[in-house]
Formats: sequence, structure tokens, C-alpha cells
Amino acid sequence: MSEDIEADLREQFTDAFSGADFPVSSQMDLVPALPQGPGTKFESGDFSVTAMELAAKLGSSQDFPYEDVETLVDDVIEGLKDNGMI
Repeated sequence: MSEDIEADLREQFTDAFSGADFPVSSQMDLVPALPQGPGTKFESGDFSVTAMELAAKLGSSQDFPYEDVETLVDDVIEGLKDNGMI
């Protein structure tokens, strides 16, 4: 995976989730912050995923509650790597 894709996705996730009302205790707490709700797309290079697909694939990788967007985004990126998605 390209570091550019990871950096690009990290920026997109941070922008999308930073509007959430932290701390967040579940994936549902993030939905109101997303520009297009669960259908919000994150894309970089050949990678494309919706927020709903992220939630389905990374549910076990996330350790709620999250106190800040940085920790949440770190876990999302790690989950994507662990699942071979990036």
C-alpha cells in the first residue's frame, strides 16, 4: 500500500469524523457527523469504501469509546491494514 493512500485516507477520515460529539461510544454516534451519513465514501487511488462498509468490516477492530478523533482514525487505519484492505 502506498503511504500516499494511507495519508489521504487518514485526512478524509479525520475530516469526516471530527464533527462527531466526542467521546463516542458506538459507530452510531459517528453517523450524524458524516456528510452523506452511512453512504459517505472514502476514496484514494484504487481504494473506495463507504462508511457503512467500514462499520461492517471494522466493527471488531474498533475499541469504543473514543475520546478523540485521532485515536479513532488510528484504529480505522490499523483495521484496514489488518483486513488487507490497504
